[in-house]
Amino acid sequence: MMQQDGKHLTREQQESILLAAEALVKEKLERDSSGHDWWHIYRVVQTTKRIAAQEGADAFVCELAALLHDVVDEKLNADPAAAQRELEAWLAASGTPAAAVDHVLEIISTMSFKGGARPPMRTLEGQVVQDADRLDAIGAVGISRVFAYSGWKGRPIHDPSVTAREHMTEAEYRAGNDTAINHFYEKLLKLKELMSTAYARKLAEERHRFMEQYLEQFYAEWEGER
Repeated sequence: MMQQDGKHLTREQQESILLAAEALVKEKLERDSSGHDWWHIYRVVQTTKRIAAQEGADAFVCELAALLHDVVDEKLNADPAAAQRELEAWLAASGTPAAAVDHVLEIISTMSFKGGARPPMRTLEGQVVQDADRLDAIGAVGISRVFAYSGWKGRPIHDPSVTAREHMTEAEYRAGNDTAINHFYEKLLKLKELMSTAYARKLAEERHRFMEQYLEQFYAEWEGER
């Protein structure tokens, strides 16, 4: 069922909060080189708007969660707990209704891919934002981000002697001997089947096919066949 946690705000009040959130995120992420920079957020927000409109979700909650979804990410923060407290304080002072604050925080806390079992997203709004984030990890942009992230982590493009890992714990997913190409098999090629909304599943089809075509071309070039 659609939740309207932002319904007591005027559109002007919503826009003011969203602009403030955008400024906060730009300040924190504009210099990121891991593939989680401001432009990742921008793309997720744009896709979130499209999915929310198609699925009938609360646009304000979706957009606010999309803007803020990476500011407490453990990959990007030396002290994730401190980042979480800072985010909670910012939201409390932002004029966002308490119900919307709780909803946004729940979405953010549920979103991270753990490389294994994780709690399902409880609300439609959460599903919308999670789907938009997953869509940015696949297709042409997703391929670009794989190599940006792997370079940031100091991982090689490909090593045939290093096999893709399955059934990982969270710690194993974040660490270990890995390659950019293995990331396709460990995460990206699985994302199409994890989309929750009908519209996101439709968008994921083309992006998934593009990755499969890319990998076919990659292996052919790797072996000098093309």
